[in-house]
Amino acid sequence: MARYNFKETEAKWQQVWAEKRCFNVEVDETKPKYYVLEMFPYPSGRIHMGHVRNYTLGDVVARYKKARGFNVLHPMGWDAFGLPAENAAIENKVHPAKWTYENIASMRTQLQGMGLSYDWEREIATCHPDYYRHEQRMFLDFHKAGLAYRKESWVNWDPVENTVLANEQVIDGRGWRSGALVEKKLLSQWFLKITDYAEELLQAIQTLERWPDRVRLMQHNWIGRSEGARVFFPIVGRDEKLEVFTTRHDTLFGASFCAISPNHPLAGALAANNAELTAFIAECNRIGTSEAAIETAEKKGFDTGLKAIHPLDPSWQVPIYVANFVLMEYGTGAIFGCPAHDQRDLDFARKYGLPVIPVVKPTDTDAVAIGDTAFPGEGVLFNSRFLDGLPVESAKTRMAEELRRLDAGQPTISYRLRDWGVSRQRYWGCPIPFIHCQDCGIVPVPEQDLPVELPEDVTFDAPGNPLDRHPTWKHVSCPECGKPATRETDTFDTFFESSWYFARFADARGAEAFDRNKADYWLSVDQYIGGIEHAVLHLLYSRFFMRALKKCGYTDVEEPFAGLLTQGMVCHETYKDENGKWLFPSQVAKDADGRSVSVEDGRPVTVGRSEKMSKSRKNVVDPVHIIDSYGADTARLFMLSDSPPERDLDWTDSGIDGAWRYLNRLHRLIGEPSFALPAPDAPRPDTLGDKAAAAEKALHKTIAGISEDLDKFHFNKAVARIREFSNLLETLDGKTDGEGWALRRGLETLVQLIGPMTPHLAEELWALLGHETLLAETAWPVADPALLVDDSVTVAIQVNGKLRGTIELPRDCAKEDAEQAALALPAVIQQLDGKAPRKVIVVPNRIVNVVG
Repeated sequence: MARYNFKETEAKWQQVWAEKRCFNVEVDETKPKYYVLEMFPYPSGRIHMGHVRNYTLGDVVARYKKARGFNVLHPMGWDAFGLPAENAAIENKVHPAKWTYENIASMRTQLQGMGLSYDWEREIATCHPDYYRHEQRMFLDFHKAGLAYRKESWVNWDPVENTVLANEQVIDGRGWRSGALVEKKLLSQWFLKITDYAEELLQAIQTLERWPDRVRLMQHNWIGRSEGARVFFPIVGRDEKLEVFTTRHDTLFGASFCAISPNHPLAGALAANNAELTAFIAECNRIGTSEAAIETAEKKGFDTGLKAIHPLDPSWQVPIYVANFVLMEYGTGAIFGCPAHDQRDLDFARKYGLPVIPVVKPTDTDAVAIGDTAFPGEGVLFNSRFLDGLPVESAKTRMAEELRRLDAGQPTISYRLRDWGVSRQRYWGCPIPFIHCQDCGIVPVPEQDLPVELPEDVTFDAPGNPLDRHPTWKHVSCPECGKPATRETDTFDTFFESSWYFARFADARGAEAFDRNKADYWLSVDQYIGGIEHAVLHLLYSRFFMRALKKCGYTDVEEPFAGLLTQGMVCHETYKDENGKWLFPSQVAKDADGRSVSVEDGRPVTVGRSEKMSKSRKNVVDPVHIIDSYGADTARLFMLSDSPPERDLDWTDSGIDGAWRYLNRLHRLIGEPSFALPAPDAPRPDTLGDKAAAAEKALHKTIAGISEDLDKFHFNKAVARIREFSNLLETLDGKTDGEGWALRRGLETLVQLIGPMTPHLAEELWALLGHETLLAETAWPVADPALLVDDSVTVAIQVNGKLRGTIELPRDCAKEDAEQAALALPAVIQQLDGKAPRKVIVVPNRIVNVVG
């Protein structure tokens, strides 16, 4: 038989599945539903190996669940707004829409070449007005419900690009693209009130039992619930008080300074008449707003000259600094410093010569000495007046009572989570549906005027947002008074689109965002699959979004994703030539001695460790090339067989070659059987020989094992079982009773079991075995419980607790029979050396221990 022609086979079955609409689904109350979804891609134009792995995992789950009788929704779409399209417009002088839709067309073809079981009739692109008009209405509803609002906030501002930068886009205080020194700027921004749901989102993490523990922990930490106190420090010579939030109010008697954010209102007021402070604030504002930037920057302060009065002692005053490590976005934008028990405070105090007053000591010492390291641990209070001798938690409670009594503070709960800023100053995003009127203020766009579509005639020949300088688009009449007004020119953060797309798939062509009945049928997503890098923001925003939609009457579903699988990275060795230049794997070969050399000149190549595939290190393998060379099924099988899905996968040439050889071996095993097979519907013979009976038992054990593996996403174990079972089938030679029937049943079951993993080859082999129905429409095989029980068991034989061998015994045999078999074992006879055993301990079906 000719070598497996994967190109012809894969194209053929993809066409058949599409023509017969095998994976198109509708609501069907007679079946249990199963919604499997992989995180949708950004349309960059090329799929990469991470895509191949992610979508293969989802496809195996979808096909398996369909075979198990579920009504499976498995859709695909495109997260199509964002800065890369604008960058392409600037660099290549192409419109972002043209660039995006051409990339979608290219990637759709590539994904269809993988044989993925998508319902392509539900395909969406978030940049299409038919999609984003719904989220514009949602935003208007959020605004009515008090969940969306506009306020001034501090942002990273690139003065060359004239745009807001995310924290991650500020590198060493400069814009990632322009290189300009970044400024802090106070801008009016749109926000969603996610903090209203902080406690609910936190508590509901416990219900996400099918999420990875580390993702749940990451969300828990990001929400960051802190129990503490708000404390009021009167300011000497002023009527106002400085309000600080602290989680260590037990250490108030160790206070040596207060510090405020450079963007605190007090700092701004003082800077109005202080050029030196103004310059310091400007320096602070070049750091960026991310916690990482703040944490790694040198801690600096500016003494305002003001003094704060200790809330528990009117005679005690501490200096007030403006400090670069205090963020306005957290707590109250002001802290008190207790250097003895906080390392950051200690570093600051040492730098500026401030007192260090220990107030907590270990329980087994009389005092604690503070050198260069703070003592942040548990212990008992001392040097703290009425708190002396109390453990930390009791001291917090007692201090809170005293603060409340003195009207100097009160216990409170704070969250690290901030409201979600959704404004972006860019063109390629969903327009925010509001209008600014000089008389009426900020006015929502009337619902009948949705969608507010992006204008197509924009230019990128100047920095900043093209919507701001468009000659006509932003100029409209006020919907309320009819006077000239302007549109909001900010567009939504792209996380906005990805926070509800899974719900749109439930009714992708509906006139509304989604039909309530359809959404309630399909949601929540039963299995969501994607990278760990989205563990916090995307997943947290989606969880909030569903709650906001519930409040606005869209649905009763609160949790969008019932199950979550975060797959590992695809990795590859790295290569450098003699000049330290990175090389692609395709530029490296092995010489006659097995050494890595350059394909171009044969010079030695340095092989580095396996790392995540990245363009910068050139350790990437093009999946389109692999699929063209080996076929989609080969790539899929290798992705599944090499390691558990949650772990990183090392891509190797030997691994992909091994998968290719195995698929050809399967093709030969069924296309060229070693002896003639009976007809597909041939009945089971009345009697089976030993080999046929063993094969039948192995068949049912394999069904049960692989079913359990797929239920638990142990795909690599399932592949191993399939290989083991195919090895057994190759030993059948047709020489004993029933082997022909056993081989046919075994081959048919083997094809069914591998079907979700290598669907094209499996469909081809199913047809070769004489079936006229599609494997994609065939039910999963069912294991016979009676054949899962072994008639015999392997029992360990010990002498004085040490293993001396194993024996096969009938399951549940009599204790006397087990003893007799154990004592007859040569190794036991040798150990006893003619002596009678003192006793024999039998653990049924497991161990016989002979005590000499």
